[in-house]
Amino acid sequence: MGVLLSEEKGEDYTEDGTVDLKGRPVLRSKTGRWKACSFIVGYEMVERMAYYGIASNLVVYLTKELHEGTVKSSKNVTNWVGVVWFMPAIGAYIADAYLGRYSTFLISSAIYLLGMCLLTLAVSLPALKPPQCPQDKDCQKATSLQVGLFFLGLYIIAVGTGGTKPNISTMGADQFDKFEPKEKAQKISFFNWWVTFILIGTIFSNTVLVYIQDNVGWALGYGIPTGGLLFSILVFLFGTPFYRHKSPSGSPLTRMLQVIVAAVRKWKLEVPDDPKELYELTVEEYAINGRNRIYHSPSLSFLDKAAIKTKQTQPWMLCTVTQVEETKQMMKMVPIMVTTCMPSTVIAQANTLFIKQGTTLDRSIGPNFKIPPACLTAFINIFMLLSVVTYDRVLVPLVRRYTKNPRGITLLQRLGIGLVIHIVIMTTACLVEKKRLSVARQHNLLGHHDILPLSIFILLPQFALAGIADTFVDVAKLDLFYDQAPEGMKSLGTSYVFISWSIGTFFSSFLISTVADLTKRNNGQKGWILDNLNVSHLDYYYAFLAILSAINFLCFLVAAKFFVYNNDATQASIIGFEMKNNNASSHDKMELNQSNTPNP
Repeated sequence: MGVLLSEEKGEDYTEDGTVDLKGRPVLRSKTGRWKACSFIVGYEMVERMAYYGIASNLVVYLTKELHEGTVKSSKNVTNWVGVVWFMPAIGAYIADAYLGRYSTFLISSAIYLLGMCLLTLAVSLPALKPPQCPQDKDCQKATSLQVGLFFLGLYIIAVGTGGTKPNISTMGADQFDKFEPKEKAQKISFFNWWVTFILIGTIFSNTVLVYIQDNVGWALGYGIPTGGLLFSILVFLFGTPFYRHKSPSGSPLTRMLQVIVAAVRKWKLEVPDDPKELYELTVEEYAINGRNRIYHSPSLSFLDKAAIKTKQTQPWMLCTVTQVEETKQMMKMVPIMVTTCMPSTVIAQANTLFIKQGTTLDRSIGPNFKIPPACLTAFINIFMLLSVVTYDRVLVPLVRRYTKNPRGITLLQRLGIGLVIHIVIMTTACLVEKKRLSVARQHNLLGHHDILPLSIFILLPQFALAGIADTFVDVAKLDLFYDQAPEGMKSLGTSYVFISWSIGTFFSSFLISTVADLTKRNNGQKGWILDNLNVSHLDYYYAFLAILSAINFLCFLVAAKFFVYNNDATQASIIGFEMKNNNASSHDKMELNQSNTPNP
């Protein structure tokens, strides 16, 4: 369709179905690309500063200001982060089915800002938090009102992020037309640079904001990210004339459920040997509806039963081949999503137990400066920033010469490398914790608030490795789930990333409470995870996580072995191509109709 418009008007319109806010085709020269992305990336950089300005030091606020214990504060942090990562699934559904990404994003941003304002209020007014502990003992518990108002603000933020997280990154990727060679090449690097700018904002929050919160005050430490979020929303709005939009294409979950229900209801029928006998619309019919046709593939063949022609033609009994293939493409990513949850369980320790370990160590840098424990999370982002740039600018061009793959290595290979690094992270954390406990016993510093004569930078290797691992796992997940999702389900595909993060953090919350309870029950009062870390056994817990990570890696290898990448031709907008090339040779059309390529 885009090709036809270009020919009729003599203008260079996009060919991927993107439109402006009024549903009109958009000119390639005046919209999208890095010009539009600069506003989107600018928003995300500042928004990440705001989010991590809260999340990075949250466990410290809960323990120091609301007087919660190690296990309870860690659970509360991971539970909240789990909800933050789960809500994007709902936001993606609303965007894809009803409002579109732009409108969903704006409404959610307003909710997000409301939560930030409420949270800033909760940490600023003395009446909304308990008094300081006298000499770190006999602490007065926070009242129900104080706790309730603080967590109300947190969970309003979680609701707001549900509509911003899956839609802002997808909107950014939508600014590049994959049917134009130059823009397609730019799109390949988009997620690497997307993460790079996110890290700039995150590093600022991990260092400057954390220092302000620990040494100046929580009111200013939360007020700055709140003001930053307001500024970032205004930046996003300023770029509105330049954005390309994808129109809502109906509920993707409903379309998937229709396929599953239709296939189950026709489970006794045999799928014909010739896929052409299955029900499908013509390319022109899809063009009228602004959708792309996807050709039949042999994977998950049971679902093909949904497209078997019968006398019943209602949507819950008969689905098109394209609808079946969309469902296949979403379902085949589920095993990958599940087997990439474990890294989030590992990384959850960096914002909880790793920081609590830092409070027991010597934090001095020179005679007059002490580094806040949460500042160590900055090293995750610093090493991720360095490794993302190195990966994109050095490793990819080098490896590409041998593999001929535009990405250097496949996305699954990149994920696999990241999963191995996560095993190394927990092994390293286990060994470091053994050293920390030996120093505590050696100097008989076993009190709850005793500071060990051991530098906090002994924790640096596990934070640095976490940043390198994220370069392989998180960036690859964003790229894979967006790239392999059908056109009308891109937001849902992106939400797979957040769902995997959510499951991983909820699993961390489950593990920490279960392990703490079981080990304390079986060993009297000496469990693995106690409020007093100097007599705990976090080394055992980290070894346990390393074993779970190794088992998860083996499961990932099985899932990756059976995963089949989509061929770009499957997703291609062959609408314009076929309309323009009605006289194309049968050989050309046969090449277009190939649906899948094997997993390298």
